[in-house]
Amino acid sequence: MKRTTFIRSLFLGLALTCMATVGWSQASPAATATGNINGANISIKYSSPSVKGRAIWGALVPYGKTWRAGANQATVLETDKDITVEGKALAAGKYSIYAIPGESEWTIIINSQTGQWGITRQGETTADPAKDVLRVTVKPAKSATMNERLVYTINANGFVLSWENLDVPVSIK
Repeated sequence: MKRTTFIRSLFLGLALTCMATVGWSQASPAATATGNINGANISIKYSSPSVKGRAIWGALVPYGKTWRAGANQATVLETDKDITVEGKALAAGKYSIYAIPGESEWTIIINSQTGQWGITRQGETTADPAKDVLRVTVKPAKSATMNERLVYTINANGFVLSWENLDVPVSIK
């Protein structure tokens, strides 16, 4: 009996060690987009969910409701210099990005609170409107390709959130 318990414990320990070493594949792995726009170093840290055959816009991510703009923790934008986002001033610093998707336009929200989980246990966003630094309106566009995973890219014009069949460009200067 003692030998069986010892062997089971040994195998359990070995299995746990292997899982910790190899790691489980995350459903929404962490990702970072980085770039330089007019001398400002910009990074966006987010978790990247997959489509997995689901309808995304207006379904999994409802229209008209604040969304954490990624998965897991709230998406974080960081800039080392003052910038303008869609013509509105944003001081250097670290911010959360939230969005309110719509069929023909989106509201992008830059919020001063960071480090929070993106949603509550009830499924509501953790965005605190009292901590909004700015809100801008942008126009989504059909993407040239299907994006299985949510991805942020930073280019000379700003950043683009791409997922499923949609691109959401946000101008930064």
